[in-house]
Amino acid sequence: MQFTKVQGQGNDFVLVDGFKEHIEDYSQAAIKVCDRHFGIGADGLVLILPSEKADFKMRIFNSDGSEAEMCGNVTRCVARYVYEHGLTDKTKITLETLAGLIKPELIFNGNEIQTVRVDMGKPVLARNLIPMTGNPDEQAVNIPLEAAGKSFAVTCVSMGNPHCVIFVDEMEKIDLAGIGPYIEKHPLFPKKTNVEFVQVLSDKEVRMRVWERGAGITLACGTGASATIVACVLNGKTGRKATIHLDGGDLDVEWGADEHIYMSGPAVEVFQGEYRLS
Repeated sequence: MQFTKVQGQGNDFVLVDGFKEHIEDYSQAAIKVCDRHFGIGADGLVLILPSEKADFKMRIFNSDGSEAEMCGNVTRCVARYVYEHGLTDKTKITLETLAGLIKPELIFNGNEIQTVRVDMGKPVLARNLIPMTGNPDEQAVNIPLEAAGKSFAVTCVSMGNPHCVIFVDEMEKIDLAGIGPYIEKHPLFPKKTNVEFVQVLSDKEVRMRVWERGAGITLACGTGASATIVACVLNGKTGRKATIHLDGGDLDVEWGADEHIYMSGPAVEVFQGEYRLS
């Protein structure tokens, strides 16, 4: 299997051109290739496939083999890959995902790609659509949650995948590895959830760390950064545009006047290779 290793702010993926390569079991392949000791090592396996609805179809499998609806960081990487590898000459691309159509745009500085801006769509706030248990039409903004013997005030958002955002005063005091799994699998979330801890630095800057559903601690999460700006605005913490400082770098995120979330950041090809799945 030919592959390309890519990363967006340290959130890394094994990218496979599904037009050329055939994989029988995506889930098992993800578990094998994402293993950081016995495989290539990555947060997920991503397939670029043909689509009847968009320019390409993108399927994302976490390192535990589960399939993710969407990922903002890999969206940027896929957009750059299909352009630079000659699969398209478009600079504005549509991608079919389990979360619907996503629209990344390549931003150039001269002839060089400077960044990739992604229209992440509108955030979803109704509990039944996140999904969460409880009153189906209600929003979950600053509500109590008990997990790992601790009490948290959480705000929940879907960006095509579920997110639970928690504001903290000091990020250094948060045991992400100890708390993350308990919130991810909390009974409130029938399909589990991604977990973001957020420290507000100013009305234009926040620090975020993430426990990703199906992957654990990662260096960055694009949908998590998008959910974070929504939670910040709903709780009066920041304006509608902010820089999100992640373990792997920064993302610029805006909740636009059209209610869509726009996320900008880098996408980097690390190396190419061949992996024997058998």
